[in-house]
Amino acid sequence: MWAVQHALDPEEVYHVALRTRPVETFAAVAPDLDPHSCLMALHALEDEDVRTGAYTAFDGASRLLHGLPTGSWALVTSNYAHRVRGRFLRTRLPIPEVIVDAAAVEQGKPSPDPYLLAAGLFGVAPEHCLVIEDAPSGVRAGLRAGMTVWNVNTPVAVDGAHRHFGRLRDAVDDILAFASGG
Repeated sequence: MWAVQHALDPEEVYHVALRTRPVETFAAVAPDLDPHSCLMALHALEDEDVRTGAYTAFDGASRLLHGLPTGSWALVTSNYAHRVRGRFLRTRLPIPEVIVDAAAVEQGKPSPDPYLLAAGLFGVAPEHCLVIEDAPSGVRAGLRAGMTVWNVNTPVAVDGAHRHFGRLRDAVDDILAFASGG
């Protein structure tokens, strides 16, 4: 919606957004616009979407999140925690106890900082963490953090990922086994 309002190609904006946080996306795709004004406009659109949008969880998400031990998983996102909570509520998914969002770190993905912060909040060494990612920037961030990275919900594997699953539902059993130490 934001891209259309600014006469930009939504696909191009989407592909840049997969790699960067919103302010960085605006600077890349609309350098003549004030990135902070763009961010405020995007916030308004996204907040409205959280209130009124139609959401469905990825196939397998409910089984996965209900199967993970409480307090054993975090969500690392380039979005903001209040939106994540709103969307999880709308899809009736368990809300993560730990959400590392765009406001929690100076540098977002592909920096390892968001994943390292999440691991630190759990007191877990990075090499014992599993990152489930669909975005190339997230895969790079997890790898840079020294974590095991599985790429899901993409038709083609992202370079560097340790494993690839085209659909989340195909990864659920393996993720649960990893989480249980198996």
